Amino acid sequence: MSERTVTCIGCPMGCRLRVTLEGGQVSAVDGAACGRGAAYARQECVCPTRQVTTLARVRGRREPLSVKTAQPVPKALIFACVEEIHRACVVPPVRIGDVVVKNVCGSGVDVVATMEAGVGVRS
Repeated sequence: MSERTVTCIGCPMGCRLRVTLEGGQVSAVDGAACGRGAAYARQECVCPTRQVTTLARVRGRREPLSVKTAQPVPKALIFACVEEIHRACVVPPVRIGDVVVKNVCGSGVDVVATMEAGVGVRS
């Protein structure tokens, strides 16, 4: 049995949670002021995930495109995801929310644009 302390980010309170682990599984969570705390602690201790934000190249443009994962990805995949996104070259026009990389690193999570590129340009 082991214990771990995590700070909850599920709400603005930032509770310090004491998590008890047995055999790699969460057996108890103490210190949560709301229901989100226990769920966050279980996720963070068993399979932590993070939202990834970075920049992608845009064909024919010097300025990069701001992008993010549509859902959090496993923490172990963060650097591989960033590398795959940096290898991609997005073709304009791109609108906010457009998928620019599908199933990044086989995670089942898409990468979406958080800004527009080449939209509304007149010739």
